[in-house]
Amino acid sequence: MKKLALASGILLQLHSYKAQDTVQSRNLKEDIALLNSNTSIQEKTPFLKKEWVKKSVAPTLLFAAAAATWGEKENIREVRNRYLPAFKVKYDDYLQYAPAVAVYGLKLGGVKGRNNLGRATLSYGASLVIMGILVNSIKYTAKVERPDGSKNNSFPSGHAAMAFTNASFLHKEYGMVNPAYSIAGYGSATLTGLGRNLNNRHWLPDILAGAGIGIISTELGYFFIDKIYKNKGDNLSMLSRIQGNDYPSFLAIKLGTTFGTTNFLKESELDDKKQIGFEGGLEGAYFFSKKWGVGGDFSFSSFPIKPMKVNLDDGDNYGEHEIITQSLGFLGAGIGPYFSHEFSDKWQLTLKATAGYSATASGKVFIKSDSIDSPNHQLEIARYKPKPAFRWNTGASITYKFNPGLGLTFYTDYNEIKSTIRYRFSDAIQENEELNEELNHMIAKEKINYVTLGLRLTAYF
Repeated sequence: MKKLALASGILLQLHSYKAQDTVQSRNLKEDIALLNSNTSIQEKTPFLKKEWVKKSVAPTLLFAAAAATWGEKENIREVRNRYLPAFKVKYDDYLQYAPAVAVYGLKLGGVKGRNNLGRATLSYGASLVIMGILVNSIKYTAKVERPDGSKNNSFPSGHAAMAFTNASFLHKEYGMVNPAYSIAGYGSATLTGLGRNLNNRHWLPDILAGAGIGIISTELGYFFIDKIYKNKGDNLSMLSRIQGNDYPSFLAIKLGTTFGTTNFLKESELDDKKQIGFEGGLEGAYFFSKKWGVGGDFSFSSFPIKPMKVNLDDGDNYGEHEIITQSLGFLGAGIGPYFSHEFSDKWQLTLKATAGYSATASGKVFIKSDSIDSPNHQLEIARYKPKPAFRWNTGASITYKFNPGLGLTFYTDYNEIKSTIRYRFSDAIQENEELNEELNHMIAKEKINYVTLGLRLTAYF
């Protein structure tokens, strides 16, 4: 009996061990299956956070701006011809290379960047090859005449493409070390593009398209070389730990469309419609805390004045004519308080109120008719000269940050200028004492109020 009890106990104990082993085996299999199923589930990356989307935003905006300004390129050149007709300073031939020179100077000086010297040179070389192919393929296919009439290879700007390739090279190598490198690089590239326009060598769309090609060429150059090395950079893990400050100080390039809220030449009776123009410039602010800072802007805005049809039939049967007034241009600068509020690490609201100075371009007034015997059937009848005036400006903007150092900003500004304009008529009128006294001392006080809607490429430092 004792043997039977002992045997039964041993069998029960063995059965228990087997059951436990079966349960453990089953649970282990289930856990492995569950683990495999979990690892197969991957979170979808939001569209705006996809790496290729982030890298393509700036070039896309530049190409879109080139397309949007294509129809206005003649008007933009007219502004240049009025302000700086004799400008001829060839700094742009040299400044385009400055960011690349800075990269090699920093590396030879021992400052660690994203890559070592050899790999950085490979990435830069690949970028230049891509840029050269894109620029020259388009240049000699489009065959757009330069604004100075010298050649038919204006679009896109090779200088701008080179400058922005070099600026992107500096940004790639040292932007993570300090955002100031990126700001300096893209600032010099922007000045290069501006020089091409001021020297009358390129239309504005040429420069915008060249800038987009330069940025995308560098992105592609790094993409291919990174694939060869199978990583994102030699020193990236070290540099990625470097953090910027928490204050939203920034420098931005801006471009927008302006909408007049008043008839600019109402008192002068030279227009009867609210005008639409464009604005471009630089804006920046230094913040002393996360909320408050001081900043300002330097901008240029231009408004083409639509011709007015008039009937001069006063018995001499002059018939219908057009009064043509050259566009109004405003060069303004202002300074004032800035307020910032971050909704998240990606979205930021900025408010501002600035006061400053506005200088307005002088211009001419013409009368045009088929009956006027001149090459363009028009006759100059007057010149106008606005006085410099006080300008105040207020605005709001919302920024989407691609990373802590770079963002895209939608902004809206309201500007108000009270301009005093003096008109001086032609020599023929000056010879008539009565008309000279009445017309050549004519002064009109105009309200120049307008709203701007536009985009800024914002770099934080």
